[in-house]
Amino acid sequence: MTCPPLKITFLGSGTSAGVPMVACDCEVCTSTDKKDTRLRPSIMVQSPTTTIVVDTTPDFRYQMLRQKVKKLDAVLFTHPHKDHIAGLDDVRAFNFFYKPVMEIYSNTLTEAAIKREFPYVFTEEKYPGVPVVNLNTITNEPFMIGDIPVQPIMVWHLKMQVFGFRFGKFTYITDANRIEESEKEKIRGSEILVLNALRKQHHISHFTLAEAIDIVQELKIPKAYFTHISHQLGRHEEIEAELPDGIHLAYDGLVLEFS
Repeated sequence: MTCPPLKITFLGSGTSAGVPMVACDCEVCTSTDKKDTRLRPSIMVQSPTTTIVVDTTPDFRYQMLRQKVKKLDAVLFTHPHKDHIAGLDDVRAFNFFYKPVMEIYSNTLTEAAIKREFPYVFTEEKYPGVPVVNLNTITNEPFMIGDIPVQPIMVWHLKMQVFGFRFGKFTYITDANRIEESEKEKIRGSEILVLNALRKQHHISHFTLAEAIDIVQELKIPKAYFTHISHQLGRHEEIEAELPDGIHLAYDGLVLEFS
């Protein structure tokens, strides 16, 4: 599948609690550096004709307003945790102004969670103004959204199967602590890899900073950006200075463009 020129916007680069974290007075949470303010993790993928958001976080409404998004064709979900699906209700604004039915792409586990968390969207007799969506069940087989090719990549978030996605030369993986060899083959050849790097200390279900660096170097990816960052990792400016060449911390509002 050929891929058109793409623009990737980081809508959020923080972990499930966001940064600053509620009630925390650490140096990261009190930092005045805008790059230390991180909404929950999500990206927007745009071709000349198609716009996709990966995950609707609890910050989805603000993320759309902050980026002045007027057009959204589809939502692609990685997994069913609340920090990745909680903002789904706000797709109804796009129903009103742009797209009468929003296309949703997810695996069966996430689909079940969406139906459980937003039952009013799926009742036979709907209350006026609820989101109007069409659920598309995906597997690890590649598919198209508009003119954008999507290759799912299955990773492990402790014992939960989570989808990362490859769009042409760009691969996005969040909420993972293990990737099987067969799935690594789907990543190889990417020019840009986005990977979660929660903190420096071990975590039961997320890559640490060192583990994320090891994966980038193992797969020989020329350029990488780390996301799903917690306040425990440290200040953006300080950690960025420690990283090997070609590896960076993502931040909210970062835009990548490539053809």
